[in-house]
Amino acid sequence: MKTYKYWLAVPTALVVALTVAGSAQSKPLPVAPGFQPDPQVLTGTSGGAKSSDCGYVSNTPSQVIQVTQAVPYLRFAVQSEGQPTLLIDGPGGRFCSLADTYSQKPAQISGFWSPGTYSVYVGDRGQGQHAYRLSISQAPN
Repeated sequence: MKTYKYWLAVPTALVVALTVAGSAQSKPLPVAPGFQPDPQVLTGTSGGAKSSDCGYVSNTPSQVIQVTQAVPYLRFAVQSEGQPTLLIDGPGGRFCSLADTYSQKPAQISGFWSPGTYSVYVGDRGQGQHAYRLSISQAPN
């Protein structure tokens, strides 16, 4: 009977630990005009189990960006294997971009950014999970 309790306790503890680790978010990355280095490059794993209109994403943001002052031009671009998508949810609304497989251009969203907190989700249309590289730049293409 004691062995059964341990076999039940170990998987339960493991699930709780993984859930807490998966939902832990890093501190938001502050962004303001003139930030350095430009581009900022962030990495992670794309995709997730949640089906959305912007592919499969995780339940929690891949990255959180805190725009501290209005930025006249900011470009988010993601590069990844598979079929990457970029979903940004913030004060100005919810925007989605898909990678262009024909021209091999990355999924990207650019324009004027108001101050506020932006949740960035790097997804995948094919429900895959791949390493990604997200660049944030003030330089036009």
